[in-house]
Amino acid sequence: MDLLFEILGIVLIFLGILGSFLPVLPGPLTGWLGLLSLHQSERVESNTTFLTITFCIALAVFLIDYIIPAIGTKKFGGSKKGVIGSTLGLIVGLIFMGPFGLIIGPFIGAYTGEIINKTPSKLAFKAAIGSLIGFLTGIFLKFSVSVVFLYHFGRIYLQVLT
Repeated sequence: MDLLFEILGIVLIFLGILGSFLPVLPGPLTGWLGLLSLHQSERVESNTTFLTITFCIALAVFLIDYIIPAIGTKKFGGSKKGVIGSTLGLIVGLIFMGPFGLIIGPFIGAYTGEIINKTPSKLAFKAAIGSLIGFLTGIFLKFSVSVVFLYHFGRIYLQVLT
């Protein structure tokens, strides 16, 4: 049973890293579930304080991730349609352009949303840049936390193996 928890933990940690880039997976929360799974193994001493702190971090990053692109778009003069366009662009870009779509999709989506909102082209471009900056900041934040979770998972697991 311990091996099942450990394998599940490893899978969830790596899904958490993928979730840093894929909008359908909540990256840090998925990675945290990997840490939780590892701590369910009898070979690992459960550390409630560690799990509580890492959960709070994962939840905060999860919530902030939804706010950062909107802040970036708004900060650069965007509208609600620009924010919606950025999100839709992310999904469409990922489907049709793969990993490259993760970068270009939100930009095109925010720009299109602003044009639909009848925003002048120059301001729409500026809002799209803000959306892109916000989106990339969110990815960086999620990826950083997920890699730290991977580090702690590896550190804890190596202690179990030795």
